[in-house]
Amino acid sequence: MLRIAVTGRPGIGKSTVVAKTAEKLADQPGFKIGGIQTTEIRKEGQREGFSIRDLATGETGILSRVRGSGPRIGKYHVNLEDLEKIGANALRNALDCDLIVIDEVGPMELKSEAFVLAVEAVLESDKPVLAVLHRSSSHLLAQRIRKEFEVLTVDEGNRDELPEKIAARLR
Repeated sequence: MLRIAVTGRPGIGKSTVVAKTAEKLADQPGFKIGGIQTTEIRKEGQREGFSIRDLATGETGILSRVRGSGPRIGKYHVNLEDLEKIGANALRNALDCDLIVIDEVGPMELKSEAFVLAVEAVLESDKPVLAVLHRSSSHLLAQRIRKEFEVLTVDEGNRDELPEKIAARLR
């Protein structure tokens, strides 16, 4: 059972590595990918927040926004409702997939107990997992992932070839 987490500094391309890896694997007939993907929401060149998407259903919501309510992480307010309704559900539903993607296990996502429990359920399963891990989180779940997963650090030198290397190992 292969479990890989990618980490690195903000903006280096962790989510892009995971998304490109998933794209390469999605081409295989009958290969089901579940889980979540987060994407920046940009307006006039400025990051306004993050969206969250269920990879199996395509359902999309708001993970965080600069303006709003909910727990605060830096300048963002975490939208617990979408994180739990879309994120936690996507992870629970991914338990029957061939690969579970978790983008990301970071401070925003860890504000939700339902999300943490869904990630723990994934970790208790025997499914291959590809995750983005916040580089400096000291949360118990992040520590567990660092211990149980192979952790790869994304940098300018390896981010272009990592998707193919990871996909080849997960095939």
